[in-house]
Amino acid sequence: MNNYIRKRLDSRYEIYELLGSGGMAFVYKAYDIVEKKNVALKILKSEYSENKEFIRRFRNESKAIKILSHQNIVKVFSVNIGSKIQYIVMEYIDGTTLKEYINNNKTNISIKNSIDIIKQILEALKHAHYKGIIHRDIKSQNIMIVNNNFIKITDFGIAKFLKDETKTVAIKSFGSVHYISPEQARGIAADARSDIYSVGIIFYEMITGCLPFESENDFSIALMQMQLDPQRPCKINTSIPPFLENIVLKSMKKNPERRYQTAEEMLHDIKIFEESSDVEFSNKWLGEDIEEENIEQKEKKTSKAKTKKIIFIATGIFVTSLIFTVGFMLFTMFTSYGASGIMKDVDVPDFVGMYLSDIENENYKFHWKIDSVYDPTKPQGVILDQDPLPGSKKIKAGATINLKVNSAGILIDVPQVTGLTGELASLKLMNAGLKSEIRMINDESKPIGTVLYSDPAESTKIMVDSTVILYVSKGPVESVVAVPDVIGKSIAEAKEELNDLKLKVSPDIEYEKNDLPKDTIISTKPLPGIKVNIGSTIDIIASSGVKKDKTIELEILLPQIKEVINLDIYVDGTHNQKVRVDTTAIKLKKFSFTANQGKKEIRVKINDQFLYRVYEINFNAPPNEAIKIIEKHDYPS
Repeated sequence: MNNYIRKRLDSRYEIYELLGSGGMAFVYKAYDIVEKKNVALKILKSEYSENKEFIRRFRNESKAIKILSHQNIVKVFSVNIGSKIQYIVMEYIDGTTLKEYINNNKTNISIKNSIDIIKQILEALKHAHYKGIIHRDIKSQNIMIVNNNFIKITDFGIAKFLKDETKTVAIKSFGSVHYISPEQARGIAADARSDIYSVGIIFYEMITGCLPFESENDFSIALMQMQLDPQRPCKINTSIPPFLENIVLKSMKKNPERRYQTAEEMLHDIKIFEESSDVEFSNKWLGEDIEEENIEQKEKKTSKAKTKKIIFIATGIFVTSLIFTVGFMLFTMFTSYGASGIMKDVDVPDFVGMYLSDIENENYKFHWKIDSVYDPTKPQGVILDQDPLPGSKKIKAGATINLKVNSAGILIDVPQVTGLTGELASLKLMNAGLKSEIRMINDESKPIGTVLYSDPAESTKIMVDSTVILYVSKGPVESVVAVPDVIGKSIAEAKEELNDLKLKVSPDIEYEKNDLPKDTIISTKPLPGIKVNIGSTIDIIASSGVKKDKTIELEILLPQIKEVINLDIYVDGTHNQKVRVDTTAIKLKKFSFTANQGKKEIRVKINDQFLYRVYEINFNAPPNEAIKIIEKHDYPS
C-alpha cells in the first residue's frame, strides 16, 4: 500500500514509489543505502501476512528465484519473512512489460523481434526447468523488456519445484486464465510443458496483436483453453509464414503429449525456421500438416528427397482434389441422363463436411430434405450426416437425400442445472450449445457456489447460442464484512464502495501531507482486510495535496588547509547560515535542507568572499540523484 512510500524499511531500503500491485503483493522502487543502488521490493499485502498459504507461496517464490542464475531471469538479493512484514529484495528493472509493448505496437511487432523475445523466454525457462522449477504463470505481464528487446522474466510467485506433487486446485489460485494451460485449468499438476503452452500464447499474441481466447468472464476463457482450438494466426495476420504458425500451434496443443516436450525442442524448430528460406518454411509446414491429418504417405526415396516429395504430394493433393471436383460435377451433369434422356443410377455422393450452400445448385440433380441440428464444435452450415450414406447404394438423379446441417437457428431445451456448481453448470450449458452468465446472490438454504435456479428456467425451449443466467448462492447475508482496500481511490469512490458494503464513512475526514493528488485516500481506520460489523463507521485519511517535506543532507568536503574559516551558506541567493569550522580538526561538514518539492541552488562561500562550491538540490529526485555539483573551485592554500 502507499503507506510505505517515503519510509525506510529495516533502516536500509528507502521506498520511493509504487511500481505495481499483484494478487498478493505490492512492488516498490526503493534505494538500498548500503549497496547504494536502486532495487525492487516485493512486499506481501498486509491482509495476507497471517495467511499460511500465501506466506508459503511467497517463500516459494524467493526460494525458486534464489537457485536460478540466468541473464533473462530477475535476480533476488535477499528475503525477509518476518512476523509483521514479508518482503523480497530484487533487481530493479527499468523497462516496460511485454504486455504494454504489445498493446502499444499491436500488429507492428516484426516476426524477427517476436522470435528474438520468444527465444530469450525459452532460454530462461530451459534454465529454470533444468533446475527443477516451473513458473506456472508465464504471461506477457510477467516479461519485462529493457534496452534492445532484452527481456527478464519476473514473478515466480506460484513457481513449483518439479519434485513437489501438490496439484493445482483452482483456476483463480494458480496462473492467469488468458495464458493458463488446459491441464492447469482442469486442476491437473503442471509440468514444464505447461510453461511451453503459455509461451505459445505469448507468441500468438505478439504475431497477431490479440489473445487467442477472449470472453467476459474467466471461467469461459478457461473452458475455451480446455476445449476450443484457436483461430489460425495467418487468418489474422496474413504475413505470418506457415511454418512459424505451425510452431505456435504445436506449442498450444491441448494434449501435452503433442506439444513440444522441452524448451530446447521449441528452440530447435525456431532455429530451423531462422536458417531456412520462405519456400522451405511453407513446404515443411505443409508436410507436418498432412501428417497431423493422418494422410499416410509411402516414403521410398532417401531422406534427402523428402522435402521435394512433400511438395509433389501437396501439389498432387490439390490437383487431384480440383480434378475430382470438376470431374464429379461434369459426371453428375452429363452421365445422370443417357443420350436418350433416361435417368441412370449413380452412387450416393459423400456430402458430409461440405457446406449446404455449395451443393444447392443445378450441378447436383437431387432433392434435399434438411434436418437442422447443432454441434458447437463445427461451422455453421456444414453437413454433419446424410441418409443414404455415401456409397451405400445406387440412386437415380432426382432422388431425395436427407441431410443433417449444423445450424444455430434451432430451439433446444435448457438443461437441468439446479444443484450443480456454477462451473459444472456452465460447462453443461456450453456442451448443449448455450452461453452462460453467473450472478451471485445471498441464500441460506444452499452451499456457496451452488446453482439455485436459471433464467430461462430448465426445460424452456430457447435458441441455440442464447445466454442462460445462472443464479448461484454466495451464502447467507453476513453480519460482518471486511474493510475494502480503497487506498489510492478518490474520496467519492471510497464512499461509494464502503456504502455498497453497508459501511458508514466518518464525516470528519483527516488530511495529511502526501505525494498523492488531493482527496486521494492514503489510509483507513480500521485497515483494509479487517472484519467489522455491518453498519460500522470507517475513518478515512486523505491526501491534502501538499507533498511531505523531504530533508536532503549535503556533505561538503573542506579545503585541505589548516586554519579556522567561516562557511557562508546561501539558498537561492539568500544568506541562510554561517558556520565556523576548524579545518585542522574536521574534513567534512554536513548541512541539511528541507522542502517538499522543486529545486534549490546552494552556494557555499568561504569567509563570505571566496565562492567555493555551487550545488543544485532536486527534491523531486531519488536520494541518490538529488544532489548535483554545478561549480567547484579550489580554495588557495
